[in-house]
Amino acid sequence: MTQTAEFWNSVYDNDTAPWVIGEPQSAILELERAGRIRGRVLDPGSGAGEHTILLTRLGYDVRGIDLSPSAVEYARRNAAAQGVPTARFDVADALDLAHSAALTEEDGTPPEFDTIVDSALFHVFGDAPEARADYVRSLHAVTKPGGHLHILALSDREPGFGPRISDTIIRESFTDGWELEDLQPTTYRGRVTAAIAAQSDLYKGQEGLVDLAAWLAHIRRL
Repeated sequence: MTQTAEFWNSVYDNDTAPWVIGEPQSAILELERAGRIRGRVLDPGSGAGEHTILLTRLGYDVRGIDLSPSAVEYARRNAAAQGVPTARFDVADALDLAHSAALTEEDGTPPEFDTIVDSALFHVFGDAPEARADYVRSLHAVTKPGGHLHILALSDREPGFGPRISDTIIRESFTDGWELEDLQPTTYRGRVTAAIAAQSDLYKGQEGLVDLAAWLAHIRRL
């Protein structure tokens, strides 16, 4: 099941988010270096804001959105602390991006993006097929034809914390209106918090950063 904004608020308010690591994901850095991030960019589920901050610093026109007001406030503080106060963050529902008041153009037209960078949002819907389908439709509605979606998601190739998905879920989710150009294993850096260490034998007595198995998908909007 998916979680409410109140749940995500509590994670940021109590600093228990295992994805808040104080730096961008290396897989996203490599995307940018390879020239795969172009034009107007959306960072859905932007969380602590590291990728929106990074891309804003590099000169991209990028918007970060999150369902959680606490996450958005966290990201804005983070951006200011990193000397990138122009990084833009708004509260918005990723399941209905086309009708988001925060993203709608000044003339009332729906938003359109050339590139969408999803770092650890898609896998949240792994066990919620209806929400996952809504999210895919939402992404399709705001991605320009020919635009690209990049998904970094935790993989079920190994056990561990966080929602983990198979490559099959990615492949089956992006069919009509999409072309899956590439899907490869990679890693995602997370943080073993005290709560995770206490709850999981895998991380007993361990705290700090850890690299986890992940998928990186490159998907083109038809």
